[in-house]
Amino acid sequence: MFDIPFLKPKLVVKEDYMDYLKQIDDSRSYSNYGALNTLFEQRLIRELFNGQGSAVTVNNATTGLILSISQLKRRGKYALMPSFTFAATPLAAMWCGLEPYFIDVCEKDWCMNEELLEKEINRLGDEVAVVIPYATFGTNLDTTSYEALQDRGIPVVIDAAASMGSKLTTHFGQGFTGAVVYSFHATKGFGIGEGGLIYSSDKEMINKVRQASNFGFNEDRESKQMGINGKLSEYAAAIGLATLEVFEQKKLKREQVFGWYMEGLEQLGLMEQGWQHQEVKGSVAYSFLSLLCPETYRNTHFVERLASSGIQTRTYFSPSCHQQALFQSYPRTLLHITEQIGRRIINLPLWEDMNQGNVETILQGLSHEG
Repeated sequence: MFDIPFLKPKLVVKEDYMDYLKQIDDSRSYSNYGALNTLFEQRLIRELFNGQGSAVTVNNATTGLILSISQLKRRGKYALMPSFTFAATPLAAMWCGLEPYFIDVCEKDWCMNEELLEKEINRLGDEVAVVIPYATFGTNLDTTSYEALQDRGIPVVIDAAASMGSKLTTHFGQGFTGAVVYSFHATKGFGIGEGGLIYSSDKEMINKVRQASNFGFNEDRESKQMGINGKLSEYAAAIGLATLEVFEQKKLKREQVFGWYMEGLEQLGLMEQGWQHQEVKGSVAYSFLSLLCPETYRNTHFVERLASSGIQTRTYFSPSCHQQALFQSYPRTLLHITEQIGRRIINLPLWEDMNQGNVETILQGLSHEG
């Protein structure tokens, strides 16, 4: 047991969604895009995306990636993506019959290097079936170049697992013509236990995804396309609706903890000691804080140091995908930045019930004097 665990999810309590549960009991509708799920989708579009675009819920974000890729991919062989991402990203591409092709990331924001991506697209040509950027740790990834790829007929599915609630001038992904996939896993800023959302400004595409998520059924319950069971239950939708009521407060609490980290980093002079943090624009509903340790150390040094003080940490994504057994044989660019980040990254606890004393204790453990 750790005194300060890495994750300590805090979902809404049962009292917050009891009225919704009564509606489920009264209706005896438990799944299949029921009334609560429909309301949940509508409110997400209205309240987070300013009424723009369309969305469909799914039972988890990995299902969301598989459905989106299968609907959008063109004829081709490769799914271009960063290696610095969760295993769900390449796995989803493989389930859709594609080969992952790993691209290095940028040094500052840790997102896919768009110049390298463009070079590989030009070199591979029609072999590129889909591009799958990852909005690293919920960051407000600039989608301009990916919208341009859409215009060129190169489909884009953005893995935005941790980006629900991320906002620059508008909510991240708003208006994007490809697909944007968000996670509602308990550990995320918008956590309901398990679930996800596929968003797009392309209503027709979302309708096709919805059909594919229900066994490919048309209105006559005849399978007309490839499909799976990807639906969200009414119980999960009930928790989602209750979460919407308090999401801004939950996000503000996470931003407060993030602010304590930033204050502590400055007060302890950790940046002068060689620590670095991800360049992030706008606001993010953080799931954890990510730092790079000084170049003269490996992250394991600090993981072990903090563990000895009762503090649990992670090293996402180390090993990166291209270093994992299942994906080692797939093609890639040089991945110098990915591997450098992998040696140095350490993810620190950031959950809603943390206090400033917890943050100070963690940061003291990172200091040379700690």
